[in-house]
Amino acid sequence: MSCDTEVVTEDGLTVGRAATLVGVSVKTLHHWDSVGLVRPSARTRSGYRVYSGGDVARIHRVLVYRELGFPLSEIGGILDDPAADAHAHLARQLRELRERIGRLQHMVSAVERMMAATRGGIQLTPVEQVEIFGSDWDPGWVQEASQRWGDTVQWAEYRERTTDLTPEDWRRVAAEHESLNADLAAGCRSAVEPGSVEGNILAERHRAALSRYFACTHAMQVCLGRRFVADPGYAAYYDALAPGLAAWLRDVIFANAAAHGIDPATAEWG
Repeated sequence: MSCDTEVVTEDGLTVGRAATLVGVSVKTLHHWDSVGLVRPSARTRSGYRVYSGGDVARIHRVLVYRELGFPLSEIGGILDDPAADAHAHLARQLRELRERIGRLQHMVSAVERMMAATRGGIQLTPVEQVEIFGSDWDPGWVQEASQRWGDTVQWAEYRERTTDLTPEDWRRVAAEHESLNADLAAGCRSAVEPGSVEGNILAERHRAALSRYFACTHAMQVCLGRRFVADPGYAAYYDALAPGLAAWLRDVIFANAAAHGIDPATAEWG
């Protein structure tokens, strides 16, 4: 590695330190330099090219646009064209992001409903399924869900516990699920502290809702909490209910599990 990737000078930041500062690789900055997206504009007394404060600010702007889904070629045009309407570009991207979140929310809801409806456990006609679970419900998802999770112990538990549920029972289940989500969202908005009495009560209500279908241990709930943040679909679903809800729910679950002797860092399913 050449020395100019590691040295900080009084004239600016070398490529190595600039990459570390903004959280990208040196290779990425070299590529952006080669295509003219972000070129280091300053030089050291020895003649090495380094990134000035303005260059670093441009890198951050590139990262924002890239995170929003803009291609690099379009980002360069937005940044370099004084006539470009950055606000209009961002407004368009915001609309697309909201549409994407909406689609993901519907997908997550469908998956959750699939987990609550097995071939042997749900005794509803297709019409009743759509009426209770919503117009976007596809009765064919029941078969798909069975194929995906049908060999698990938890799936077998669900089938046993829900076989005799009536349509009215399912309506109560759906209403309870909506009520729990509303209370979780309210807890997040009011910044209920993970580990507090109120936070632990909400975590236990969440675990109890899962335990309706299978014996959900605190360790299992921790594993699900990780998934709520790591899985983009789950994160979008919860964050649509309240900004930051996915991460807050994970933290509430972790704190409650720790109070019950479970280490969230090492907890495993089972």
